[in-house]
Amino acid sequence: MDKDNAVTRRQFFAAASAGAAALAAPPRGRAGTGPGSASVPAILGGRPVRTAPFPRWPNFRDKDEQAVMPVLRSGVWSRAKTVEEAERRFARLMGARYCLATSNGTNAIITAVRALDIGAGDEVITTPYTFVASVHPILLANALPVFVDVDAATWQIDPAKIEARINRNTVAILPVHIVGGICDMDRINAIAKKHGLKVIEDACEAHNGEWKNRKVGTLGDLGCFSFQTGKSLTCGEGGAILGDDGKLMDRCYSFHNLGRPHGSVAAPGGEGHPLLATKCRMAEYQASILMTQMEAFEDECRRRSENAAYLTERISQIPGIIPRKDYPEVTRTAFYYYGFRYKKDRFDGLSRAKFIAALAAEGIPASSGLGVIEGKPMNKEGCIEDAFRSKTYQRIYSREKLAAYREENECPECDRLVEETVGFHQRMLLGTRRDMDDICDAIAKIHENRHKLISEGPAPARN
Repeated sequence: MDKDNAVTRRQFFAAASAGAAALAAPPRGRAGTGPGSASVPAILGGRPVRTAPFPRWPNFRDKDEQAVMPVLRSGVWSRAKTVEEAERRFARLMGARYCLATSNGTNAIITAVRALDIGAGDEVITTPYTFVASVHPILLANALPVFVDVDAATWQIDPAKIEARINRNTVAILPVHIVGGICDMDRINAIAKKHGLKVIEDACEAHNGEWKNRKVGTLGDLGCFSFQTGKSLTCGEGGAILGDDGKLMDRCYSFHNLGRPHGSVAAPGGEGHPLLATKCRMAEYQASILMTQMEAFEDECRRRSENAAYLTERISQIPGIIPRKDYPEVTRTAFYYYGFRYKKDRFDGLSRAKFIAALAAEGIPASSGLGVIEGKPMNKEGCIEDAFRSKTYQRIYSREKLAAYREENECPECDRLVEETVGFHQRMLLGTRRDMDDICDAIAKIHENRHKLISEGPAPARN
């Protein structure tokens, strides 16, 4: 171990007086970690750092019930005035001219892709480090997702590698502000302008994030959001598209509403369905909950940011723990997931799986991706091969084209990131400073006891 970076658990907490002082009188539900308990990890039968739960999510309030009941009683449940009001409020919150609410974030991206007329033979540049819902819309349009490797520090698509993947078939860039981090939108937009490409921001995990004091989702041609249960702004299911181009947003509206005429999207005689489309409208009761959730949103974002900054400062002192970083231009980080790289060599070979299991035993729920990539990067996902086996893709693309595609879509930096990711759901950042100390305490305890965790098996189950 590097002596300059070697930090014992005792030294780690001595360096942060507030956290160390707080440990002296653990509250009810928090086990505490004196010298005796520190010597035995909870997974080996020792006393866990905490037994109290972290904040629940979604955070139900009486206002949610008060808002949804009049809608339910009205009998008007499909898209109407409540959805329209929610769209106005979200557009105002994000600083966008227009907002269109959709049934979910996936359909928001599908709608954006179709509104920009992306289709067969086209290529869309995106990141391999994302959730599958970023890729499905490209494949469903019979286009090719072209993956560009990630920046090791920020985990976002690496803009320095984008231009090498652009060719005459490239029509758009779909940057994903993944786990709440923000992509380098200045460089991405400059590349898009240079090559005449459209930009669709996937901001489904980045609510309220800012790049140079501008909200994400307002920096490209269209910006897409999700309001699924786990997101930092939620109504259970739901999504939204932001944009400033009225005609483009008219196409989005028409597509999400069965291709019916809307604004500049007109039909001969004013009737009919001029666009090939689908239906993915938000329901009225979803919109009512979304608006009440917006009321506490700013305060919750502030709390997540403050706790994340504190957590980063603390766990950065532990060897082998490397928190995700932001670009200097990020003026506000959005949190769907607090992530860090776990370097098992600094834990003397303790596997990531056992590290996560040990954290869970200490009362700290963690994961290796929180559904972000679910064990594999998108360039290696089965949905791509399934699309390639379809009659449609085999008619559009030659066998040689698809073979070359497979060879070109290697992203080694992403592969390493997938193997090292550990993190926590954003609800944990809504806790107290003491809760953040518990996370730091547990990680440091595991590091100090790494040899025991490697050499000994889990404690036997108690009857």
